[in-house]
Amino acid sequence: MAKNNTVLCIHRDPEEWALLREKGYGLVTATNGSDGLRLLMSHPVDAVVVEYCAGRSDGAVVAEEIRRARPQVPIVMVADPVELPQAALRSVDTLVDKSEGTHFLWAAVHFLLAARRLRCSPAGRSVLRC
Repeated sequence: MAKNNTVLCIHRDPEEWALLREKGYGLVTATNGSDGLRLLMSHPVDAVVVEYCAGRSDGAVVAEEIRRARPQVPIVMVADPVELPQAALRSVDTLVDKSEGTHFLWAAVHFLLAARRLRCSPAGRSVLRC
């Protein structure tokens, strides 16, 4: 299912999330928000993983800029919830606690991309039923 899906990882140590690559996702990586935003504009990506404290960048601000530039791209924020103000979650689709590890991150990315595929049929109509 992950084949042909590319994830932009904005993280101080993006290789920490190499499990995504092992699960078949293509990774585009940046160690700070400004580099991540440049990559977002120059590479097609299907999802973004952004660390709340990615280098000198504020992950919440980066997520807002990503949402403005590419509103359809799902965003996963990785953070220690103790350091995270509630307002930081405005522009993200889900939060993964750093302590939960890489399998929770993979599951969040996998779920968001699967849900996005299910929401739109080839004709652009919703196929999810509640």
